[in-house]
Amino acid sequence: MIGFLLRALVVALGLAVASRIVPGVSYTSTESLLWAAVLLGVANAIIRPILVVLTIPITILTLGLFLVVINGLMIELVAHFLDGFVVSGLGAAILASLVVSVVSWIVSWFVGPRGGVEIIVVRR
Repeated sequence: MIGFLLRALVVALGLAVASRIVPGVSYTSTESLLWAAVLLGVANAIIRPILVVLTIPITILTLGLFLVVINGLMIELVAHFLDGFVVSGLGAAILASLVVSVVSWIVSWFVGPRGGVEIIVVRR
């Protein structure tokens, strides 16, 4: 449970960065940002795998790049169901998904798979 909450906070951070960088992505309050992160986690756990399986042929044809479109669709879906989180179109959603991915990738250097902060000690 702690791992899910930490990942939701990381996604919320990514969405906040995306709202600063990507035009067309905004949120009204911190609460709506946190709800968007939680809903995105649920959508990625339930709906995304179904879409990935259904779009295997086009994913193979595009050498996996269509997965970026699927990630954008998940952000667009969350924005559709949540009033306080606004995405102006699929292009903005795809760019936001790339920003969220980069932020998550950077934070994953410091957070382990169980949600704990990793401390690396170098001994000589």
